[in-house]
Amino acid sequence: MERARLGVNIDHVATIRNARGGSHPEPAKAAAIAQAAGADGITIHLREDRRHIRDNDLEAVRKTVKLPINLEMATTDEMLSIALAFKPHAACLVPEKREERTTEGGLDVARLHDQVEPYVKKLRDAKIRVSLFIEPSKVQVAVAEAIGAPVVELHTGKYVELVFAGDKSGAAEELKRLREAAEHGAARGIEIHAGHGLTYDTVRPVAAIAQVKELNIGHFIMGEALFVGLEAAVKRMRQEIDAARGAA
Repeated sequence: MERARLGVNIDHVATIRNARGGSHPEPAKAAAIAQAAGADGITIHLREDRRHIRDNDLEAVRKTVKLPINLEMATTDEMLSIALAFKPHAACLVPEKREERTTEGGLDVARLHDQVEPYVKKLRDAKIRVSLFIEPSKVQVAVAEAIGAPVVELHTGKYVELVFAGDKSGAAEELKRLREAAEHGAARGIEIHAGHGLTYDTVRPVAAIAQVKELNIGHFIMGEALFVGLEAAVKRMRQEIDAARGAA
């Protein structure tokens, strides 16, 4: 089976930095370590409230690594202007609420297609690969195709929650939804990514879905890095993904 790419989200390095102010620890340094450890891309989410990644981190990361940068962003004019000026390799459109701790659920493109479509078009016109962070739903996938998104990232958060809640039947059903949405999207010519909340214990079943080309993982890797170091955490996640592709 084709190797799946691993995108490492470095947002929470910036979260630690911002808790005290100053410049340490540097997200760009984390990006460099992730690159050396086998990451295939770097994901960063520039939020409207700048709670972690800041504007000057964008160029700092670009200057530090050779990996493609995936910019997660809300569908706002401010973020669109920043993306068009920065021109990352990819832009992933995500839902965003100021009061949330992390992104809660996928972007409801079936309901918000008129709002989302202009952003997809403008980013594509700028030669930026566009992805939509959505729930694993055939309807959401179909609407993503209709508004011209070449990539979708399937939200794996519910699957992870069910696994850790000990709900085996629920987790199996959610994994089935992920698999069916991936198959449905790939059949329509959409590139399939997945991510949110994945851990060493939950990544293999998702990585084993043949249509998934890329997994974006951040919080768990950064949490593990506190105990084993960032290089070791990235390498272990890379090994888990590769093992799943081989086993599948």
